[in-house]
Amino acid sequence: MKHTLLCVFISILSMNTIMAQMPHDQIYMNKNIACGALMYGNSSWTNYWENSLKRDNPNIGKLSTESLSAMIAYGITKKVNALVMVPYVKTQASQGNLMGQQGFQDVSLWLKAQVFNYKQLHGHATLGISTPMSNYVTEFMPMAIGIGAKTFSARAILHYNLPSNLFISATGSYIVRSQVTVDRDSYLNGEKLVNSGSVAVPNAFDAMFRMGYIKKENQLEVFAEHFSCVGGDNIRRNSMPFLTNDMTMTAVGAYAKYQPKSLGVSAKVSYVLDGQNAGQSTNVTVGLLYLFKVK
Repeated sequence: MKHTLLCVFISILSMNTIMAQMPHDQIYMNKNIACGALMYGNSSWTNYWENSLKRDNPNIGKLSTESLSAMIAYGITKKVNALVMVPYVKTQASQGNLMGQQGFQDVSLWLKAQVFNYKQLHGHATLGISTPMSNYVTEFMPMAIGIGAKTFSARAILHYNLPSNLFISATGSYIVRSQVTVDRDSYLNGEKLVNSGSVAVPNAFDAMFRMGYIKKENQLEVFAEHFSCVGGDNIRRNSMPFLTNDMTMTAVGAYAKYQPKSLGVSAKVSYVLDGQNAGQSTNVTVGLLYLFKVK
């Protein structure tokens, strides 16, 4: 549920291009226009769901995950954009002896395209891939900075413009994950002992509903998001999480952006209401945005 986010040369840009964008929204850069973002994120939880049992853990206390991410979006055409993101992630527990981890996580690339326009209804599609940037430890959960799997994702976006610069938007995506090699000869997947160091990480899907206001330099929205794995097992009583777990989360939040010219700022906050095999986290992200023209 994290989801976080750079650049180079300034130019005079028209007001209708002064918007940052993400893989799940309807915003595009014009041809040869790029938008970079430098984003700081903080996610923390004290309580988590062990399967469906909500509990705390004195050996962890409060788990905090900080991230610093660089992202750039580039207009290939007015209706086709490319986005690249690189995050550096650090984890830390307030209690116990579990050592925090840090390092570059996964580099991600998306292609987003507008597929149809019908009056006020617009359809978009996003294809994405990601791969680990470093050889970080994956099975040391929840301190690991990532799951270490290569991924492929496909997302559909429906956006409807309402009067007075209001909008509603719905998105859904499916994420295919590769197997991950761990530093052990066997592991438990549910009640089954697997004599292998190769772990099948469950695929996943997510859905999001957004509504808000957007006009030139201003954007304000609220959203609800659900993420769930397709299959997987549960955290066993008093055990650590593992890559095979079926993680499920439902969160609500708000996002705001102000970008009067080439330089802008953004902020996002969200909270996990319910889940399974996941932490009940509070997530805050702030960012610096910058638009420039590629010559």
